[in-house]
Amino acid sequence: MSTLTPGTPAPVAAAPTQRALAAVEQRGIEPVPVDERTGNPMQLFWVWFAANISVLGLPLGVALVASGLSVWQAVIAAVLGAFGSFAVVGVISIAGRRGGAPSLTLSRATFGVRGNIGPTIVSLCSRLGWETVNTSTAALAFVTICSIAFGTGAAAKQVPVLTIIGVVLFVACTVAVSGLGHAAILVVQKWSTWIFGAINLVVIGFLVVNIDWSAVLQARGASTAVVITGIGTIAAGTGIGWANSGADMARYQSPSATAGRLIASASAGAGIPLVIMISMGSMLGTSSSRVLESPNPLDAIRDTLPTGVAIVYLIVSFAGLLLSNHLSVYSAGLTTLTLGVRLERVYAVVVDVVITTTASLCFLLIADDFYGPFITFISLLAVPIIAWVGVFLVDMIGRRTYDADALLDLSRRSGYWYTRGIAWRAFGSWAAAIVVGALFLQIQPGDVPWFTGALHDSWLGHNGLGWAVTGVLAAVFYAVLGGARAGRAGTPDTSGTDRRPAHEGDR
Repeated sequence: MSTLTPGTPAPVAAAPTQRALAAVEQRGIEPVPVDERTGNPMQLFWVWFAANISVLGLPLGVALVASGLSVWQAVIAAVLGAFGSFAVVGVISIAGRRGGAPSLTLSRATFGVRGNIGPTIVSLCSRLGWETVNTSTAALAFVTICSIAFGTGAAAKQVPVLTIIGVVLFVACTVAVSGLGHAAILVVQKWSTWIFGAINLVVIGFLVVNIDWSAVLQARGASTAVVITGIGTIAAGTGIGWANSGADMARYQSPSATAGRLIASASAGAGIPLVIMISMGSMLGTSSSRVLESPNPLDAIRDTLPTGVAIVYLIVSFAGLLLSNHLSVYSAGLTTLTLGVRLERVYAVVVDVVITTTASLCFLLIADDFYGPFITFISLLAVPIIAWVGVFLVDMIGRRTYDADALLDLSRRSGYWYTRGIAWRAFGSWAAAIVVGALFLQIQPGDVPWFTGALHDSWLGHNGLGWAVTGVLAAVFYAVLGGARAGRAGTPDTSGTDRRPAHEGDR
């Protein structure tokens, strides 16, 4: 029997059934027993659809037209970027079905129990960052509602008390669902998709009627290079940001769930709502120059819709952001436990929301712009995340199974200890790819760049494709160095992976 470290929750005798909506999930990062993996890919479709139906698609669409794209080019960028990047999330889901554990816990098998600390910290920063974006946007929706209903200021800094109330209200609603766990999320995501999806379609109809279509139709298109940049922006801002959470919900999937259905559930589930919302954002940005200059991305809703409809939509926006945020908080809690923090999952959720609450208030009451920091955040974290994806995907080719005991054992006796706790082939490939990828970046949240890589002026760097270079290099480096040598068909298992047969869904 392997040794569990203090930072890893001990397995519970019985996990709550997925049907027990009101029960708090007791399982932490320990793999789900096979007899409890009864999920199906359609459940993941609802999860990803609801998580991406939020108003955050609007600023992404506005950002595309701000970079010079026409509406039609923005739609193309949204389709390719959203569907393509979430297909990667679907592929990562396959590992969750195989191992029954969260993404970063499975990553211990790839990077070693110590080497995995680096990717885990990056993943946690990503989740906390997206929670901050969600919380800040929801607070802006609350402030905008109050500005319409009571005539208060429309900017967060003008009404700090209302801003704080909006943040606290949103965080409280988030904890109510994400603290309960997997079963509650499945139910909430499914029904919310139907309810808020229908309301979104009605409100979008109002927006279509009120948009300045002459401005939309007369807008000039950008060059192919700028379109490619737009595709990269959408990919980095949508699926890539969720890639290292792909297995977190899929760990409850049945072993018989096929790989193709898992990929399709994530790609279509997230791609459909994202294309709709990003396209609408691009139309709003094209029809109103004021939207491009506003520090509050929800001003477009207030100024375009009739008062009553605007209030309804902003309330829906607030709720829609919850559908993304409680999923992100749930994943962040699992990632926190993977770092070895000595907490139960539900308390890890509380720690995460305290951090994002503080960050959101700083962002809303100190920062002067929304779009600049938003795009900078996306670009910065996309590099180390996609480097992890590159290594992890190559590892999946050669690793069909995971040793449940070794995943939880952080001692020298772990099957995933490798060399001093680090699988240097994987960790070195990840780190080297990040260094090279950074050379193509320019970090500029405001008027003055904070960092400019030596290769930023190259075609790849100028078009924002440094993250893509990073992913390819990480995969190539790891493949050249041997990839996952253990677990291959016909190869003796020497690294601690178990010897169970490949899952039915891989055949």
